[in-house]
Amino acid sequence: MPTYEFRCRECSGTFEVNRPMSAASDPARCPAGHDDTVKLLTTLGMTGAASVPAGGGGGGGGCCGGGCCG
Repeated sequence: MPTYEFRCRECSGTFEVNRPMSAASDPARCPAGHDDTVKLLTTLGMTGAASVPAGGGGGGGGCCGGGCCG
């Protein structure tokens, strides 16, 4: 189930909510009980940690990744 991050406009706290994608745009109440929240745009909820290759991945381009160092 995807995790969505929200920020409370009243207390400026951030919190996460696990919910199905069908409820992604539903409002969320802050743990302190405030209703004025906004969903934050994050890539963690879309990709998850499992899609990051072991060792961090990357490579290609740049001086050390592109082989231009003598």
